[in-house]
Amino acid sequence: MHALNIGILAHVDAGKTSLTERLLFDHGAIDRLGSVDTGDTRTDDGAIERQRGITIRSAVASFTVGGTRINLIDTPGHSDFVAEVERALEVLDGAVLLLSAVEGVQARTRVLMRTLRGLRMPTLIFVNKIDRTGARDEALLADIRRRLTPCVAPLTEVSGIGTSVARVAALPGDGKLAEALAEVDPGVLAALVDGPEPSPDDLGEALAARTADGSFHPVFFGSALSGQGVAHLVEGMTQLIPARPAPREGEPRGTVFAVRPGPGGERTAFLRLYEGEVRERQRLTFLRREADGATSRIHGRVTRLGGPLTAGTIAALAFSSGLRVGDRLGELTDRATQFAPPTLETLVTARHPGQAARLRSALLALADQDPLLHARPAAGGATALLLYGEVQMEVLAATLAQDFDVEADFAPGRVRCLERPRGTGEAAAENPWHLGTRLWATIGLRVEPGERDSGGVFAYETELGVLPRAFHQAVEESVHAGMQSGLTGAAVTDYRVTLVRSGFVGPLSTAADFRGLTPVVLRRALERAGTRLFEPYHAFEAEVPPAALASVTGRLAAAGAEFTGTTGNTTAWVITGELPARRVREIELRLPGLTHGEGVWWSRPSGDRELKPH
Repeated sequence: MHALNIGILAHVDAGKTSLTERLLFDHGAIDRLGSVDTGDTRTDDGAIERQRGITIRSAVASFTVGGTRINLIDTPGHSDFVAEVERALEVLDGAVLLLSAVEGVQARTRVLMRTLRGLRMPTLIFVNKIDRTGARDEALLADIRRRLTPCVAPLTEVSGIGTSVARVAALPGDGKLAEALAEVDPGVLAALVDGPEPSPDDLGEALAARTADGSFHPVFFGSALSGQGVAHLVEGMTQLIPARPAPREGEPRGTVFAVRPGPGGERTAFLRLYEGEVRERQRLTFLRREADGATSRIHGRVTRLGGPLTAGTIAALAFSSGLRVGDRLGELTDRATQFAPPTLETLVTARHPGQAARLRSALLALADQDPLLHARPAAGGATALLLYGEVQMEVLAATLAQDFDVEADFAPGRVRCLERPRGTGEAAAENPWHLGTRLWATIGLRVEPGERDSGGVFAYETELGVLPRAFHQAVEESVHAGMQSGLTGAAVTDYRVTLVRSGFVGPLSTAADFRGLTPVVLRRALERAGTRLFEPYHAFEAEVPPAALASVTGRLAAAGAEFTGTTGNTTAWVITGELPARRVREIELRLPGLTHGEGVWWSRPSGDRELKPH
């Protein structure tokens, strides 16, 4: 059976989950319509999602249309869960971008469309809520062309828009569609200029081809609640979005893009298969990229799979070894999208001291579901976490309380900085009591700058085999753990630490001696090398009305922005540049007031720069 993997993307409250429910109900996948308001939807199945009425984790649901099986991926709309959206984009054949006919094009809508166009992702636009008071059609189409993309054309029309009797009908492939396609299709343009005029079949072929390559975006009107226009959208999915070529021969190759917890501690992994085939009870090896850049292999057997998984589709499976989001089946390659790393750091402590161990275990379990949820030990028994925003922090606190029965306190978030070695430093300690220790070990370490973006590298100048393997491992693990907190308390990155001296006293020495002595020597060497502190930056783009240009650029300059361009016309100006990440939230909050609600902000992590003393 032909398979399509389609993502539903939108600004918050545009109706993604309601549309998913309608699609499943209309095609017999569920026997009743769920509602976000009543908390009984199929895809928002978590207690917190139902309580808050928002999607937090990407969910997969399937239905069949003729000979096509459509796997729907319902993604979060809130910017704090951007990593969930990016993971979904990796596995999609196409996308449906939702807009509300009332609220129209919103800031998040524009960010999503920018991403989809950059990926050349086949994308249909669905204008939802046509039966709501204040709904618009022609005016909204003009906004879409002006603020999203000019390469659009409606394939349906609405009568009675903004009323409970709004109805949708298909538009013929006429001259208006031909004129719109001519902007991106040379064949249609030549036919309009030189004749003969393109036939309906010609327009249909051009529409399919230009939608498939991501250069043109058909628009459909409808209502997820009433079902109006949804059939036309489904027809567009099956006829205009092509499946990726999927070789069925050879070794299986795929990616784990979501992990969901189940009853009894069992976890379900969602695997998109690009090549080959996977069967129940089959032994597989997944590859995992660790935080320090190393590659791990996860061996195991498929313990549950609802039938053979063939290339080009998605399935939920249980695996005998724990899988994490991002694990790869087959070669470990970096795909098109890159997860923007979170930059907000918070300290988490158990409200009741007796729950400290349970809190740590819960955070590690959640990190398996979200690889960007970095957790590391901090002073005073706290755990440092990296997050995207305050909403994610609130959801995490609720998850810990409801799913793990752990009450946790979160310190106010702050932007995470990094340290890098300034120069080279060396230190050594000999057993048994050098440097004030009482440990039977000899360790000498040299700390020096590593290659940019290399993370942490551990090397040897001592002869391998002089120390027992367990002692070597204790030193290396202790070095990487010790670099999680540098001279200012920030994590150290892009370092090279070399073991230049080693020794032990048998049978007195133990691995614990080396684990105890390594942090002491490492700290002394790092102090002699010195470090530089770096803060994260965001590349930004702000679109503002001409009247607000001076006030917005002034505010950006005061926040430390460095401008890379300013272009515009009588309707809008676009400002681009880079800004310290710690000032991004401030600008996001001030922009609506400075622009009377007309400003649009987009930003993304763009590396870091040395933090200069003020």
